[in-house]
Amino acid sequence: MASSKIGFIGLGLIGGSVAKAIRKYYPDYEIIAFDKNRETLALAVQDDIIHTACSSIDDNFRECRYIFLCAPVSYNTAYLSQLKGLMNPDCILTDVGSVKTSIHEEVAALGMEENFIGGHPMAGSEKNGFANSKAHLIENAYYILTPTGKVAKEKTEAYRDLIASLKAMPLVLDYREHDLITGTISHLPHIIASTLVNYVRDHDTKDELMKALAAGGFKDITRIASSSPVMWQQICLKNRSNISRILGGYIDALEKARASVEAGNESELYSLFETSRDYRDSMPNTSAGPIKKQFAVYCDIIDEAGGIATIATILASNNINIKNIGIVHNREFEEGVLRIEFYDETSSAGAVQLLQKYHYIVYET
Repeated sequence: MASSKIGFIGLGLIGGSVAKAIRKYYPDYEIIAFDKNRETLALAVQDDIIHTACSSIDDNFRECRYIFLCAPVSYNTAYLSQLKGLMNPDCILTDVGSVKTSIHEEVAALGMEENFIGGHPMAGSEKNGFANSKAHLIENAYYILTPTGKVAKEKTEAYRDLIASLKAMPLVLDYREHDLITGTISHLPHIIASTLVNYVRDHDTKDELMKALAAGGFKDITRIASSSPVMWQQICLKNRSNISRILGGYIDALEKARASVEAGNESELYSLFETSRDYRDSMPNTSAGPIKKQFAVYCDIIDEAGGIATIATILASNNINIKNIGIVHNREFEEGVLRIEFYDETSSAGAVQLLQKYHYIVYET
């Protein structure tokens, strides 16, 4: 068996990023891939990320040390059954889905548990597809591994070592625990954000004043509502029992908050905001989680012609790239007139020091 041969089923944003990371750190490994989109395969070959573009799941996958299943979850069952006859005993089969119970059940039903270790890189982007994949996308991000009960310990250790060598942070969890955790810290917030946006839409004034004034804090806490509807529909369907139970608990928490408001209970209301503030402030800023972190600063500027251009020039001349920039019109929950978003923490920190050097008043998020 060629132990340095790795196969990919699907080369979208995550699959492409993992493949690029492997190519970066293991330039001599042989990488093959199948994707329904032929243009994606052609681009991957052109970029020298993969060696072989497969038109189907065929004998090319027989000698793979690892096979990454990175296709949409709706295709997983069909692909698993096709791969079953192609894997040798030493092969490690994994996936990158954000819900693990369903694929673990499918793997068990097909008798593939000795080869399977579920995977979930907790990283992402607002953009999709191989063209937007990056080798560094999974760097410093938690990468959850969910081995089956029948997979050899040596396989789990080998896979954990591979993920760590790609500069991600591997964490081994039971797949049921994984789905409960992500259901609470990732799936629930997406549902809350989407329902909150729709609530504002449905109750807006005729001249859409809510929409016009919903800047700053509102846009930040509902940012994730801009995610892919198809992806989140599938996640809710695959993790529905956990999400339903978690939603029930959250609805109870909302009912308790409503009761505190209705009763004018000063101590309970204060406790609500104090405990949430303290717990949130205790979360490490460097923690990589399922909801993509934003790197933004707020800056006070004088309302004069060229004010924004001056800041942009200062940052550009010091090789700091700006992801987004704009005036904050509703500053009820924000500090600063100008919001500047960056691609990474290093750029954000560098911008703070640079702007302070030029005597701007800067507020970090």
